[in-house]
Amino acid sequence: MPYPKEYRYTKEHEWVKLEDSKARVGITDHAQHELGDIVYVELPKVGTKVKQMQEFATVESVKAVSPIYAPVSGEIVEINQELENKPELINQSPHEQGWIVVIALSNPKELESLMTAEQYERHIGT
Repeated sequence: MPYPKEYRYTKEHEWVKLEDSKARVGITDHAQHELGDIVYVELPKVGTKVKQMQEFATVESVKAVSPIYAPVSGEIVEINQELENKPELINQSPHEQGWIVVIALSNPKELESLMTAEQYERHIGT
């Protein structure tokens, strides 16, 4: 699967899609593939403040429970409620419907420290 060029990525396999001054966040296709079938997502509450690379959610699969790290600092302004009943959306559509949260950025410069799609693809060896 080609990784969206307009997204940014972390070494821990999260993605960020910039939408004005907000960042939509999820986990990459590579991450969901490694995890296997996702059966539960523990979502944070709207209003939670996060710092870059702080754990803010967990994804549970048939293989493991994995922390999800905030790729940017800010305040969570939206969560993907659909994941509560359909966690498999992360497996089916990791870069679109399977998003986890939207974060209002407190420091947009942090995006510069994240990888481009090309860098991420090299990171995972594709």
